[in-house]
Amino acid sequence: MTQSKVVVHTEPRLLAESAAARLIVRLTDAQAERGEATVVLTGGRIAAQIYQAIRDSPARDAVDWSRVNLWWGDERFLPAGDPERNETQARAALLDGLKLDPARVHPMPASDGPDGDDAEAAAARYATELADSSRPGHAELPHFDVVLLGVGEDGHVASVFPEHPVTLETRPVSAVRGSPKPPPVRTTLTLPAINTADEVWLIASGAGKASAVGLALASAGPRQIPAAGVHGRDLTLWLLDSAAAHELPPRFRSLV
Repeated sequence: MTQSKVVVHTEPRLLAESAAARLIVRLTDAQAERGEATVVLTGGRIAAQIYQAIRDSPARDAVDWSRVNLWWGDERFLPAGDPERNETQARAALLDGLKLDPARVHPMPASDGPDGDDAEAAAARYATELADSSRPGHAELPHFDVVLLGVGEDGHVASVFPEHPVTLETRPVSAVRGSPKPPPVRTTLTLPAINTADEVWLIASGAGKASAVGLALASAGPRQIPAAGVHGRDLTLWLLDSAAAHELPPRFRSLV
């Protein structure tokens, strides 16, 4: 049964530095255990700060980055290199400075890729790529050590938005049309895919996230607050700053 944990930091900088240190340790431990590590990346301002903190950490090279597999939890369906793509952000903040194995880096398809503007075909292509890297005994997905997720002000994670049909999707990857946040077309891992990870880290910074965080930790429904519907098989970790933790349920108030 999954363990749930909430950690609150006083400010975004400390949140980013702590998350970076945790991830370095987690990837190092995974490599010691299995010879490789797999992380699913997210986007957003706090994610960029975490990636920059990893880049600047003296412990960064404790990880053998050539044996790290990188996937993405969601992507804006835009041309390759567009500054709004999560891949572009991650490359600029961290990945371009690491000695990665290109064969282990798996960005979601771009709108100027082989599938053109067909987001459904792009989602299916990514699902096939995931299946081709699947772990023994699991036909659809690799072993995810950690899935990183930002939490939106409406409680969305990846590109799974409240009350959107994608909240009910059972395939591992889905196209998203009519996103309430621009751009309107995206691709995303679905909740069932996210929930196969050993650990899911939900990261939120700022007062605008407080209501969604509070509702998710108060066991809201996943259709209304998708963040409430994700969990790791071993650990569900909430990493918050004090502003995002302002509306925690009573049982967590001692953490603020």
